[in-house]
Amino acid sequence: MRDIKGRQVFNNAKWIIICKIAQSVLQLIVGMLCARYLGPSNYGLINYAASIVAFVMPIMKLGFDSTMVYELTENPEKEGEIVGTSLLMNVISSFACIAGVFLFVSAVNANDSTAITVCVLYSISLIFAAVEMIQYWFQYKLMSKYSSVVMLCSYVVVSAYKIFLLVSSKSIYWFALTNSIDFGVIGISLVWLYLKKSSRGFSFSFNTAKRMLSKSKHYIFSSLMTVVIHNTDHIMLTTMVSKEENGYYTAAITCATVAQFVYTAIIDSFRPLILSCKKSDKKEYEKNVSRLYSVITYLTIAQSFVFTIFANLIVKLLYGEDYLSSASILQLLVWYLVFSVMGTVRNVWILAEQKQKYLWIINLSGAVLNIVLNAIMIPYWGACGAALASLLTQFFANFVLGFILKPIRENNRLMLIGLNPKFVIKESKSMLVLLKKSDKKN
Repeated sequence: MRDIKGRQVFNNAKWIIICKIAQSVLQLIVGMLCARYLGPSNYGLINYAASIVAFVMPIMKLGFDSTMVYELTENPEKEGEIVGTSLLMNVISSFACIAGVFLFVSAVNANDSTAITVCVLYSISLIFAAVEMIQYWFQYKLMSKYSSVVMLCSYVVVSAYKIFLLVSSKSIYWFALTNSIDFGVIGISLVWLYLKKSSRGFSFSFNTAKRMLSKSKHYIFSSLMTVVIHNTDHIMLTTMVSKEENGYYTAAITCATVAQFVYTAIIDSFRPLILSCKKSDKKEYEKNVSRLYSVITYLTIAQSFVFTIFANLIVKLLYGEDYLSSASILQLLVWYLVFSVMGTVRNVWILAEQKQKYLWIINLSGAVLNIVLNAIMIPYWGACGAALASLLTQFFANFVLGFILKPIRENNRLMLIGLNPKFVIKESKSMLVLLKKSDKKN
């Protein structure tokens, strides 16, 4: 049974990674061209809009992105009801969030009509992002090859659109709509695929909505605090320093997270396996959590070493001479990724253990610390200060705090097991065996 589930995880992850590699290459090339065309100022403005929209994204999702797989695992006979209820509630909340974005930017950027227009145009993507939530059904079914191919095709469409904008020298407003096109193609395609692959259609239930919200409500606030940690720096850099400084900072983040799709694919593929083992085999469940920590952490550490050494070369190749100021930012920022992915793995464990009520403590602590550190460091060191603030925040929230809060210390114990070199060597051999079996079967 373990071998069968292991092969499913690897096959699922393999499809995600292959498609994401192609998508990442496209994203790098097209993103690089767009950044050079827009320049640090307009590039910073686009990402300022992205940060504001990111603030309302957890409210739009209602925490369902964190709990849907669990709900489907616990109630497989109600999958049509769970998916349909989630989609409808997310779409309704997306309209409220768009209105919120408009009110916020109208107040903060009252004298900047360009910023207001760009932010509102960018926020339209929330409607389609709500529909894209259906991807979690494909994760639950370990059928991510379908959603991965759809996402790749959608990005090909968006890349072609961006190239058209570059060739025809369109304004920044056209670029603000690219996110909506991306989510739109993905959402519509996934709905069509779901109707083809699932034996159940969509349905809505107030009881299901109430049950799901009772479990996901903890994730709304905690996800919002996570967004604060990841996006406060963009907004503070834009308002306290300049759009250009945010442009340099954004370029550094893009470089640092260039391989994040690999970590996301691995975590998404392990999540159903971990949740399933929690119900049937506690020993295997704990080992899978430690395995996930092991793979994710050592991959990010390896990436961080490489990016620290070759930061100047990476920035120059991807963004050109105008963005060389991003290199020193990248050398600091890339290390925050190590602790960031630890937090993502911890959230899988928290979901399995049904300890969501502690998430608000973790994320609120991180958000408060991040705001304080940014407020202190940005005036002195600009984007480098924001990068250091992000690194210290992730280290505290996703590593140190786990030893302080007693209810989640067990997770840190499993984390330390996963970081043990002996465990890494032993499990690496087991994974290679599973990969070979998977290849032979294919």
